[in-house]
Amino acid sequence: MAIRCFYTDLDGTLLGRGASLFTDFEGNFSLSQARALQACDRAGAEVVLMSGRRRAQVHEDARLIGQPSYIFEAGSGVVVDGEITLLLGDFDADPSRTVVEQVTERGVPDLLFERYEGRLEFHEPWHLDRETSHLFRGEVDTEEVNAFLAESGHGDLRLLDNGAIGHRMPGIEYSHAYHLVPKAVSKAAGVEAHARIMGYDREQTVAVGDSLEDLDVARVVGHFFLVANGPERDPGIREALSRFDNVTVTEGRAGEGFYEAVVGSLMTDGA
Repeated sequence: MAIRCFYTDLDGTLLGRGASLFTDFEGNFSLSQARALQACDRAGAEVVLMSGRRRAQVHEDARLIGQPSYIFEAGSGVVVDGEITLLLGDFDADPSRTVVEQVTERGVPDLLFERYEGRLEFHEPWHLDRETSHLFRGEVDTEEVNAFLAESGHGDLRLLDNGAIGHRMPGIEYSHAYHLVPKAVSKAAGVEAHARIMGYDREQTVAVGDSLEDLDVARVVGHFFLVANGPERDPGIREALSRFDNVTVTEGRAGEGFYEAVVGSLMTDGA
């Protein structure tokens, strides 16, 4: 069955050092990502960005690579040809206020900062101007945090781990990016929604990423590629790999891993 779509994370996957499409993981100039995108275009396969970034940011990145669809704020919403679909599940959203405003008014970020002092903070300045997800950085156990949220009366929310970012914090070697989102939100749900809208069968889809949240997308695609820098920087990902039988860890990091995933998939698809 022909591959119709590649879903890819941005930072640490499609993008290299400095969040550039034209650098590798070490910061050297590279055309690997561009060549992989060209291969997708020649094969007639769509490329859909799935990112924790704000909608406006992902829109610009999608525009630059000539793709009309994208998934933003860690799966909070999907855009297909300009039409936005929010994926908030049972969260009781107020149309007059953003989800971020509602969660702030409930005092949830302050509650977490007090509980996990020194381990969790806003991921400045990228936490600003968000619609559906608070963005933090630090090092916490998400299962523990989510149990605490439920015990505190905020069980309609969850904290998800969007991967190691390398930002140094006192006592933390590799901080992670975390999103506080409505409980139903996930990148996997975003991918599933996009594939349903487009009419793609699971076996027609491939995903590439570098984090635990990305790895969960393996549940809803035909094959998932984990770029090498993911498990190198996060032992938790290595431990989670045993839960899936459709995951390949690439030899290359970031964009080189993305290239490896695309070319390997298309070669197998055409065999």
